[in-house]
Amino acid sequence: MTRLTAEFWVKAYLARLRLQDIPAFITAHGDDTSGAVLVKLNTLDGSAQAFHRTFDVMTGARKWDLLAEGPESDVDRSITKQRGFDPDLWVIEVEDRAGRHLLDEPGLSD
Repeated sequence: MTRLTAEFWVKAYLARLRLQDIPAFITAHGDDTSGAVLVKLNTLDGSAQAFHRTFDVMTGARKWDLLAEGPESDVDRSITKQRGFDPDLWVIEVEDRAGRHLLDEPGLSD
């Protein structure tokens, strides 16, 4: 099965967010072809969550899991640590008071 490039996935994700009037920004540009993607959800109240895509070896499915949650500064530190491990990592920041990130919608785990 052909996989999408990271850049293509990021552009498609940002387009989906725009269609729902959810602001989002690329805060770290990773490798265009194979970089992993991390999504930070900023609820604009001082707290945040960070999600990363994982692979379930039992089912073969990809899914988004919570990587960090709490005060925004703590989540930012976790993201910085991840970028230290993986300089090819993309980071997308989604800003939505209602906590919408759309990662649970069909097609976004692939």
